[in-house]
Amino acid sequence: MSETNKSWGPGAATGVGSMPGGDAREAAKTVTGSLETLPYLPELPARGPGADMIGRTAGLLVDLYAHVEPSGWRVGDRPGRDTKRARSWLGEDLDALEEFTQGYTGALKVSAVGPWTLAAALELRNGEVMLSDPGACRDLAGSLVEGLRGHLAEVRRRVPGARIALQLDEPSLTAVLTGTVRTASGYRTHRAVDRGVVEGALRDLAAVADGGEVIVHSCAPAVPFALLRRAGATGVSFDLSLLTEREEEAIGEAVDGGTALFVGAVPSLDAPLSDPAGSVMGVRTLWRRLGLSPGTLAESVVITPACGLAGASPAYARAALAHCVRAARSLADNPE
Repeated sequence: MSETNKSWGPGAATGVGSMPGGDAREAAKTVTGSLETLPYLPELPARGPGADMIGRTAGLLVDLYAHVEPSGWRVGDRPGRDTKRARSWLGEDLDALEEFTQGYTGALKVSAVGPWTLAAALELRNGEVMLSDPGACRDLAGSLVEGLRGHLAEVRRRVPGARIALQLDEPSLTAVLTGTVRTASGYRTHRAVDRGVVEGALRDLAAVADGGEVIVHSCAPAVPFALLRRAGATGVSFDLSLLTEREEEAIGEAVDGGTALFVGAVPSLDAPLSDPAGSVMGVRTLWRRLGLSPGTLAESVVITPACGLAGASPAYARAALAHCVRAARSLADNPE
């Protein structure tokens, strides 16, 4: 097994981040009960602004605050009601996680929005997103580094036996790299950010994990696998249905380099669930097409839903996580 995925072992499954509903205890109970080898701290965006992934991460920032405007989250001078709400809900989520992980000694995944998706979502006072201002992007990345450092320390305090894996959610990363993020007017797009600058900010965030696993998640097309690996990602999470031939080549290189693949192979919205082995048939086909050793399949791949489960029914969310577990086991039991 490669060094990067010793924390969870072969044949693992996990979720991406969000869960339906607004009951923190129920979500934590479902996640920890369904995912024995790689549970995670769930997000519950149905509770409203501050429980969504942008709001939760904005609440982690140090010396940088945000509040809700009709157009979205906007930075301000001081913490207001929205910041306090985000921090309060995160506290509830951590309380619930702590309750259901007593004595737990395995891997535990904690997620936050990465610096570039955050920069493409948080607005400056003039209504343009922070992505429009390189200095603001640097300040945002630095604030996020400090906020995440404190957040991970708090998780370790509450679940002392856990080996923390940090997931950075970057669904807007490709748009940032290709210059397709729209301005506030909608008539123009923001200039593409230099790849070296993007990589450097991600590398600074990855260092916060202090040697632990760092997974970058994107449910958008054209995930930049090579850039993420150079930035320090030990795992990449993606939607299998969006994979193109170009990314397949990068995946082969990633696997050879020991990178874990978090493969979104199970629908994230209510849908009929096929036989677990059938859900990972595409993964097996990809492995054969790339000429990779079947023996590395279960060690290199973690099975997940295609994206977060916030839009699913509670019953389907539970079924989808259980299905991911069975599908992952099928890879371990029958790698050929």
